[in-house]
Amino acid sequence: QVQLVESGGGLVQTGGSLRLSCAASGRTFNSYAMGWFRQAPGKEREFVARIKWSGGSTYYEDSVKGRFTISGDNAKNTVYLQMNSLKPEDTARYYCAAATSYSPSYRSPRVYDYWGQGSQVTVSS
Repeated sequence: QVQLVESGGGLVQTGGSLRLSCAASGRTFNSYAMGWFRQAPGKEREFVARIKWSGGSTYYEDSVKGRFTISGDNAKNTVYLQMNSLKPEDTARYYCAAATSYSPSYRSPRVYDYWGQGSQVTVSS
């Protein structure tokens, strides 16, 4: 069984920074890519960022480009999301996810096979 555990969320003022971590563990963890999603109350889960383990290519949702950075540490099976210049509209529960194979629909939650429990990020105005 694969487990993803997020950490690093919290409360921050507008313009502040947070770094989320997602540690993967379990029997023979082998993923193609890792993603970060977020979900605010009453809204659908939305794509934030993705990183492919091989080559490290990254993709971002437009509203976070230039502010968020996704990175990964293969040796530690850990992916990070550095969030700078946070805005109140970034407030949500953030989830990491692992995809075990390629899909062009990487923005869809459906193509990810494993999910963490989420970490709350709250940005005060």
